[in-house]
Amino acid sequence: MRFQTDLVPARLIRRYKRFLADCTLEDGREVVAHCANPGSMMGLAEPGSKIWLEPNDDPKKKLKYGWRLVDHENGHFTGVDTGLPNKAVRAALEAGSIEALSAYRCVKPEVKYGTNSRIDFLLSQQGFPDAYVEVKSVTLSREKGQAEFPDSVTARGAKHLGELAAVARAGHRAVLLYLVQRTDCTHVAMADDIDPTYAAAHKAATLEGVETLCLSTHISPQEVTIAAPLVLGRLTR
Repeated sequence: MRFQTDLVPARLIRRYKRFLADCTLEDGREVVAHCANPGSMMGLAEPGSKIWLEPNDDPKKKLKYGWRLVDHENGHFTGVDTGLPNKAVRAALEAGSIEALSAYRCVKPEVKYGTNSRIDFLLSQQGFPDAYVEVKSVTLSREKGQAEFPDSVTARGAKHLGELAAVARAGHRAVLLYLVQRTDCTHVAMADDIDPTYAAAHKAATLEGVETLCLSTHISPQEVTIAAPLVLGRLTR
């Protein structure tokens, strides 16, 4: 998925009020960017970090920049926009490029299910059980090569796991898709020290038949695309 406009490099001054970031552009101008990430962004919001912003000229938007990437300045990037994974996953599903789900041709986003919830994607295809796919953005890494989820306590995430388990018990496919929005990781682990309740809910859901799919990404200042599967392993710290 290509960014709508060319990204511009900047330096982060500070992130505040969760959705705002003060930044310095290369020409020295200071701007305020929208941070489309309500999470903790642990390890990704250090002052002075090189980041990439997406400018816009939409008169309806108060802020003229959106924070999209952290540039680790070693050839690796992390995507910080939590709205991007669903767009990238939808494009991949419709193209049939996610091997584990490539049999499905009908892709419906944001379908109501469970208790006041919406599944990110409901997939259907004649001759196959419906597949309910929940997408999670993974950006935390505290050990080299290891991506972790979640980066903060997520009661909502645990609720989704319970509802996916109910879907699996009903005979459908229930898939939790962790999209790793960073290019420096080779495996994924549950951050059970951050949210043991979520980790326990994931284990219970797995026993009920919920599938876990971890996918890596290729990230550049031009685009983000889904890449190869990653292994779900044990947390190492």
